[in-house]
Amino acid sequence: MKGGYVGKLLFVDLTTGSIKEQELSESMAKDYLGGYGIGVRVLYDMMKPGVDPLGPENVLGFMTGPLTGTGAMFGGRYTVVCKSPVTGGWNDANSGGFFGPELKRAGFDGVFFTGMAKKPVYLWIKDGKAELRDAAKLWGKDSVEVEKALKTETGEDKMRAAVIGPAGEKLSLMACVMNDEHRAAGRGGCGAVMGSKKLKAIAVRGTTEIPVANPGRIKEINRSVTTAMKSGPAAAMMAGFGEYGTGSGTGLSALNGDSPVKNWGGVGVVDFGEAKANAVACPTYDAKYKVKKYSCSNCPLGCGARYKVDSGKWPIGETDRPEYETACSFGALCLNADIEAILKCNDICNRYGLDTISVGATVAWAMECYENKVFSKKDTDGIELTWGNAEAIVAMTQKIADSEGFGQILAMGSAAAAKKLGKGAQYLQTVAGIELPMHDPKLAPGFGRTYRFDATPARHVKGGLGLLQSGNPDPSKYGTKGTAFMDVMVTTNIEALNCAGLCMFGMFAAPPDSQTGYIEAATGWQFKGQDQLRVAMRVLTLKQAFNVREGIKPADTTISPRAVGEPPQQAGPNKGITIGHKELGHNFFTFMGWDDITGKPTVGALKALGLNDVVKDLHA
Repeated sequence: MKGGYVGKLLFVDLTTGSIKEQELSESMAKDYLGGYGIGVRVLYDMMKPGVDPLGPENVLGFMTGPLTGTGAMFGGRYTVVCKSPVTGGWNDANSGGFFGPELKRAGFDGVFFTGMAKKPVYLWIKDGKAELRDAAKLWGKDSVEVEKALKTETGEDKMRAAVIGPAGEKLSLMACVMNDEHRAAGRGGCGAVMGSKKLKAIAVRGTTEIPVANPGRIKEINRSVTTAMKSGPAAAMMAGFGEYGTGSGTGLSALNGDSPVKNWGGVGVVDFGEAKANAVACPTYDAKYKVKKYSCSNCPLGCGARYKVDSGKWPIGETDRPEYETACSFGALCLNADIEAILKCNDICNRYGLDTISVGATVAWAMECYENKVFSKKDTDGIELTWGNAEAIVAMTQKIADSEGFGQILAMGSAAAAKKLGKGAQYLQTVAGIELPMHDPKLAPGFGRTYRFDATPARHVKGGLGLLQSGNPDPSKYGTKGTAFMDVMVTTNIEALNCAGLCMFGMFAAPPDSQTGYIEAATGWQFKGQDQLRVAMRVLTLKQAFNVREGIKPADTTISPRAVGEPPQQAGPNKGITIGHKELGHNFFTFMGWDDITGKPTVGALKALGLNDVVKDLHA
């Protein structure tokens, strides 16, 4: 291969301790690009259907993309892949920071784990050499502590690591994989899968330069991206994200119908109000707590910020600014306007390794159950889970993190908790067992299709029409005729972006064709729009086939009625709106060549994408 890849994958059997290298073929790279594209090909080939997600046969992978660490702007992402213990189907979760580029510099495009260690271990990789090491002294440490301990143990201050905190060790189904202390591969329970394997961390250090076919072209595209960020159509938006991060619009979102409120049962302008919305808006509190900004690898934006909280009810010291999804899930979703409570919950989740979307949403669900006397004060360990009770939100988040008392049940996530308790299901806001993200399909109806019908349900970062609709006031966006082409085009663009190792912020600012131009410059291949479309459709289809092979049908992933306006809200910006998510799903499936009853891609669709082996699996 000419560039963009180091050309090696690593396979680690934690049961036997064996470590094997495998060449990444050029045909694999061209067909699946990278990230979860190569990830789904590897897992589909290695795994049988029906394996226990928390058992030794589940495969856990960490994949980079061809742009990760190449110097391409926004090219700092990596992706964790596995079978989800939450949904029982395909799972991927990606993260920024510096771990992905360092893994490539250490000599590998990706690492895959099978089996289950008898005692806690971590994988240490340095410049192409890998070994399993004892992690007994690391077990029990939080994500910040373990990264610091690994730097001491390896003697490498520039080491980077992907780790789990105590939540992953205790197999919380909301556990995620953390890196750089504050970045998270957050959704679907991948931290629990890592914990089930007794794998505490992957620590990497590399000094090898990542090959690039045309570095001059990458620099040229970089200049066009920075120019567009400063003076292009999205310049104002990018400036806002650069100054305040993803939380730049949290206050506005609580009022304009974007943010769900009161466990999806409320209306921002009625139940939350302008004063509370302003209290959780980043510009209101940023200057008070911000110590410095920071960026992920190869990022010209810098949406992250380090905070310091030395007073108040929760003086946590140095911590990180919460993302939009975090501020909403612990804020408007719980009718909470206490920013220091949100900062505390964010800090707990980062340290313990928990998905902030699912934890905040689970607390909100428990609050509605408490308010409606489904749960009593005795059930909740004496914590009064009333709407907006900041102290209760923090206390229950800590119990979830510690897997203690009622928190041990909630650590399973809201859907699994409702099933175990035998009550509260009527208030769940989930798809296929996983909590909904913090963008309302009633404002951006395309999210209804994505949340319900993507192979990784309940994700706001999987493209589709929803990305185009939030700021669009045109009522025609609620129509369901002729949606398929644009829905597939936006989705496949994001599929390629995720597989390549790019951040979505790059898509917002970059000039047209920058993404394919970057891939061409890094790899030396011809990679035009039609090539991107074909690769992305292949990846989408193989993820769909993975779920079909697991017995998952479209009807199994029903979305909570509140999210789609069933019944419609009676006030606010989304008043009277019910979205046609089923029709949007039908349109998308038809265009892709998937049956919307069985979920199966047709023989013709599979053969057209070169997935002949999948034909044998699904149509034998």
